[in-house]
Formats: sequence, C-alpha cells, structure tokens
Amino acid sequence: MPFFLPLLLLAPQAYDPEIEAVMNRKRKEKAQAAASAPAAPATSPQASDGRIPVPDKYAAKFQACLDQAIESPEKGAAFAQQWRIEGGSFYARNCMGFAYARAERWAPAIISFEQGAEEAERNGEMVQSGRLWAQAGNAALASGDAAKARDDFDAALARGLPDGVEKGEVHLDRARALVALNDGKGARQSLDVALDQVPQDPLAWLLSATLARRSGEMKLAQAHIARAVQLSPDDASVALEEGNIAILTDQEDVARYAWQRAAKLAPDAPAGKAAADNLTRLPASKAAP
Repeated sequence: MPFFLPLLLLAPQAYDPEIEAVMNRKRKEKAQAAASAPAAPATSPQASDGRIPVPDKYAAKFQACLDQAIESPEKGAAFAQQWRIEGGSFYARNCMGFAYARAERWAPAIISFEQGAEEAERNGEMVQSGRLWAQAGNAALASGDAAKARDDFDAALARGLPDGVEKGEVHLDRARALVALNDGKGARQSLDVALDQVPQDPLAWLLSATLARRSGEMKLAQAHIARAVQLSPDDASVALEEGNIAILTDQEDVARYAWQRAAKLAPDAPAGKAAADNLTRLPASKAAP
C-alpha cells in the first residue's frame, strides 16, 4: 500500500467524502421533485419515471396544487390542506409533502407522505402507498435521519412496487440509508438489486464501487467504477472514486489522471477539492501532470 495513501480512505465515515456531493444532490432532488411532474394519465398503471399516476378526477387539482407549491411552498401547503378537507384524498397529502419538501421542511414533509401512504393503503391502493412511503424515505434521508429513511423504504418495498425503475430506485435509496448506518451487508444486498433493476443509473455503480472498496473487494470495486465512468464520464464524484480505487490497486498513474480530471470538472465542489487534496499527497516528483 503506497505510503501516500489519502487519509480519507482510512477514516471510518457514515458517508465517504467522495460521494457526499452526489448524496446531497440526489436526496434533495428526489424529495423535492417527487411530485413535480404533471399528473400521469389515469389509464396508465405506472409512469415510466416513477411519478404517481393521478386519475382524471384529481388531476387538475393536483397540478394546480403543484403549481402553487412551486410558486410558493407556503401557498402550496395551504392549497393542499384545503383540498384535503374537500376530499383530495392521498393526492392532497402527496402535494402537501411536496410543498414542505420544496421548503426543506423535512419533518412535516415526512408526516404528509406517510399519512398519504396510509390513506392510500386504506383505499386499497397498495402500489400508490408504496410510492408515497418511498417519498417519505427520501425526505427522511434528506433530513439526515437514515434510520427513519430505512424504515420507510422497507415499508415501500413491502407494498409491492413493480419491477424496474421504481423498485430499483428504492433499493438504491435504501442502500444509501444503510451505508449511512454502517450496515454494509444490508447495503450490498440492496445495491445488487438496484444494479439489476436500474443498470443505467451511474450512482448505483458509484455506490457499489465505493462500498466494495471500503469492504476490500477491489476487483469488484474496479469493475463497478469502470461502469460508472462509462455511464457518467463527466461526474467529478465518479472520477474521484476512480482515483481512490486506482491508488489502492497500485495504479498511481490512473489515480493521478482521475483526480486531475475530478479537480478540473468541479474545482469548487467537495469532490473536486478532495481530488485536489489527494494530488498533493502524491510524491512531489510526480505531482505535476
């Protein structure tokens, strides 16, 4: 093992620094955008992007509620509350959760999504319930409550989400929560499902590579980071992890190139800064390109 191995690879952490930027972006984007797309047609059993299909009876009000929340989270929450009283069912609670997420008020967002999930289940809408549990889990993850997020993702999966993007994304998010809880075995199980269900998601390959590296499974780490690079060559977090894995497998030149790329792609972001710091740890004679 090279004597200049970056300290960030040695310290035990809930989240590795090299993926912290991705984690923050992913969890907040998913929580805030959970309901942001226009309503899917009522005739569609599921939308390809995972959004909740809304019957014609609720579609217009649902879209109006989303528009209000985008304009002003406070207006959106008020609209959703009034609509709920008037019979908006769990769609109103979904919009309310979206409005609170827009304001990064994670606690009421979680409650709104969970209440919507329970109402959907009472109405016999099990898949819809699962989707709302998943949104609650993302809001919990955004709040930093990984244990709550894990429980909500488990609830989502228990409701029978269909195979494909929806199930894969929930397993990916569940793995993120388990990584934060230092449950490597559970995270690996969920990541393996996610890789099977959403093989085009570079974050799944990045997380899998990072977990494999932390577990000492270097061949797996190399294979999975190569896939992440292929899918997302301009992502600084991916380039940083590529360098981290390379330095542990005695590929100093590959590590240097990957870290240089990360630092160039995102010089002001955590991944770029970490890569630049790693470069300073290389022997002085080899620090320059």
